[in-house]
Amino acid sequence: MIYLTVDFGSTYTKLTVIDGKAKKILGTSSAFTTISSDVMCGFEKALSTLKQKIGEFQYDKLLICSSAAGGLKMVALGLVPDLTAKAAKMAAASAGAKVIKTYAYEISRSEAEEISQIQPDIVLLCGGTDGGNKAVVLANAHRLAQSKVPFAIIYAGNKSASDEVADIFTAANRDFIITDNVMPQFNVLNTVPAKECIHKLFITRIIQAKGLSRVQNLTEYEIIPTPLAVLNACELLSQGTNQSKGIGDFMAIDIGGATTDIYSMSRGYPSIDNVMYKGLPEPYGKRTVEGDLGMRYSLTSLLENINLDLLSKTTGIPATQINEWVEACDKEPNRIAPPTSTAAMIEQILARQAVQLAVERHVGVYTKAFTPMGEVYTLSGKDLINIPSVIGIGGVIVNSQNPISILRGCLYSASSYEYAKPKSPQFLCDSKYIFASMGLLSLVDPELALSLLKQEIKILTLDTKHYENSKQKIVTR
Repeated sequence: MIYLTVDFGSTYTKLTVIDGKAKKILGTSSAFTTISSDVMCGFEKALSTLKQKIGEFQYDKLLICSSAAGGLKMVALGLVPDLTAKAAKMAAASAGAKVIKTYAYEISRSEAEEISQIQPDIVLLCGGTDGGNKAVVLANAHRLAQSKVPFAIIYAGNKSASDEVADIFTAANRDFIITDNVMPQFNVLNTVPAKECIHKLFITRIIQAKGLSRVQNLTEYEIIPTPLAVLNACELLSQGTNQSKGIGDFMAIDIGGATTDIYSMSRGYPSIDNVMYKGLPEPYGKRTVEGDLGMRYSLTSLLENINLDLLSKTTGIPATQINEWVEACDKEPNRIAPPTSTAAMIEQILARQAVQLAVERHVGVYTKAFTPMGEVYTLSGKDLINIPSVIGIGGVIVNSQNPISILRGCLYSASSYEYAKPKSPQFLCDSKYIFASMGLLSLVDPELALSLLKQEIKILTLDTKHYENSKQKIVTR
């Protein structure tokens, strides 16, 4: 059985061909994603390159994922920021969506206009436990119904308001789906139904909108969002299958052209005593996506999140040179920095900043609290201080002269002690861009996908350019 997997990324289209019988990867290739014209052009170029590398081949099964044109853009609305708004964001992120912004309480007219300006593909509307508050979700439904932007709406809020919400959207001739509440009871999550609805809308709307309908006709399997494929691979590598063990807890950092995604496979229990939990319980497999921290399409916004003067002083690279490189990449997203050049150093520095910011937004945060029994800490989110491994994904990491320097942006810092970031993990690298590929393969052959992940995810060392090619293996739990 020969499998061909295709990942239509925001910057590059990546192909991997796998021999199921021999249980090995035969080859990989990539080409610039041609979303502005026809995605098939980039696909054909990558396929031609692949055949030049390994020779002619015929595949039996074609598996495809996509985050082309920035992926699936979403906005999430909830009632309370730390509860239903967070639940809505978690549901969207776990489905592979790019959550542009989250809103809480009753949105204002200006916020409704902002949502229209974002032009999301989907809006996830939540709010209230079942039988609880109806006024806020109904007011927000009215606001959304008035928008001129043809986004689809998923309602996953208080079931007591579902009939009235349906009436509002039907009267406005809106495309909508009603599904189960993401938080039917206080502090109880139910994100799977909303996640499934997001996936369905990806198939019915986004494939056509991004010009992927022709590609869908080439395969018997549904195209899924790339981040969902990566999340599938992370869960597989961590937890294993019924026959084979996974490697246990780890964090994965995926730096792309449009986003930086962080995946954590861990319960995230507190590493210190006297801790009280705050907010919703965290899922074992968690993904966060930062749409303002990409290395090409979001490079300008990444720069806006950085103290450029301080960065220039600490690196010795003039701020003008950093700005010039960002402007050049903004005009020409397929621009590649020559190895050992100043531009390559700028790429590395900016990537490390993206990692630092994205991980701080992902991990749990400790704050001091005072009780009659004395001083304690509250933890909102996951404590990942003792996470044993961090895996780097993405071209800027794979192609870096010093990938460990980039990944060190994830490490705990005494100056920012409140962030529960990893202290002393081993660093690994997805050197062949196979996480998305293996996430796709796991849908049809999880044992093979797990075996290949263990073979191909390499341990990074300080004295090598990329990764250790010796006999080091990932230790399974």
